[in-house]
Amino acid sequence: MKNAIIKQYSKSSLQLSMKWQAIWLTTALLCCYAVGSAAADALPVITLEKGLKIVTEKSRVVKIAGFGESIAESDVHVARSALLPRIDASAGHTNLAHQPAMTFNGMAINTSDPQHYAYSISIQQILFDFYGSLSQYEASRMLLEAKKIDSVRIKNTVALEFTLAFYEFLESRHLTAAADKEIERLDAHYRDAEQLYKAGVTTRNDLLQVQVRLSDARQKSLSLKNMEALRAANLNNLLLRPINNPVRAEEINNPILPPSDFDLEHLWTDASIKRAEIQIVDRTLGAIDLEEIAKKSEFLPKFYVRAANDYMENSYQLHENNWSLTFGVNINLFEGGRSMADLQKTRYRKNQLLEQRAKLVDDIKLELQRCTLDLHNAYARILANQDSVDQAQENLRINKRRYEEGEGTATEVLDAVTLLTNSETNRIRSVYDYRKAEAATHYSTGTDLLEIYK
Repeated sequence: MKNAIIKQYSKSSLQLSMKWQAIWLTTALLCCYAVGSAAADALPVITLEKGLKIVTEKSRVVKIAGFGESIAESDVHVARSALLPRIDASAGHTNLAHQPAMTFNGMAINTSDPQHYAYSISIQQILFDFYGSLSQYEASRMLLEAKKIDSVRIKNTVALEFTLAFYEFLESRHLTAAADKEIERLDAHYRDAEQLYKAGVTTRNDLLQVQVRLSDARQKSLSLKNMEALRAANLNNLLLRPINNPVRAEEINNPILPPSDFDLEHLWTDASIKRAEIQIVDRTLGAIDLEEIAKKSEFLPKFYVRAANDYMENSYQLHENNWSLTFGVNINLFEGGRSMADLQKTRYRKNQLLEQRAKLVDDIKLELQRCTLDLHNAYARILANQDSVDQAQENLRINKRRYEEGEGTATEVLDAVTLLTNSETNRIRSVYDYRKAEAATHYSTGTDLLEIYK
């Protein structure tokens, strides 16, 4: 008997301890959130426009793309060097073990000093190489244009990533507020149920139902706060700030346009012109055509002119310094099939890019289709949820009044609270799904998001 009492007491103490631990944990998290919110009030406000400007200028991905652009610009200078004269110079001092000499009628006649200085300077210019060097230069310029377009694409991609992250953070913030309101409503209902229970009007079962719903609501609120913190960290990461910094974001009030303004055929027409990926492939195809001309020129002769001045110290020579002018031609007869292999590789690359362009066009069309469908779906949900919150609030008011007058049940009030929370949640999600689909649609057409969200 004594052991049973001790066992029951230990079990009750453990349950009480776990209950207080849960309460303490919840209170600590709420306090941390409150402290973070207070700290956020002291931070500058982040708007979508400000954030987009920061990430498109300072993002590490954008900086990496800038280095790629600089590398392509250096390639242009390398290709241009083939069009300019080549100047070579050399100088040296020679020490010979034996003085150069020749025999004449059995006599040794010296022809050069055993020690002498020498220098040479020459300039050579390609006159005509069947447009090989010029084509290579123009190809490098086209590839530079492609890199610049790719930098614009990367900036717009980073802008889309930030826009989606910004809206996701705002969505989490509103969902957390809706969850906190649900807890407030359940707390109010618990107080009403407790008063009616003390008055003997209801049973203890009403209190137990509310407690269970309150526990579930607090868990959902904690999960939403955790999601909000993660999305805030993502925003800080994109803004190159410490990820633990509180975020103070300001809502934008852009009008919600009917999806009929986003015609699919019109969007595709814009995308085929503006989309950076298509422009990059087209520039690269143009560069490959020019590279093909350069590869073909390797089978043809190259005409050049060379002027030189050579000096060699030699007291036995009549003219130590001499000028020369050479008009020459150079042609590669055979080098193991390298030029032909390079030419074939260039043609294969062109065919590969043509297939990639066709796939890219299909992917962009599919992307536009998905974005417009998401946009229509979100807009329809916004219309469907337009009056649901007001109706759910009225439903809760009526059920609370009926419960207080003894005509309704606690379950009806709890269902009304849940219905109101679901209505608020659905409205929040539909609005931000529309915002994200709208941004994705603008991006899919190749529109600069910085211009859209000014």
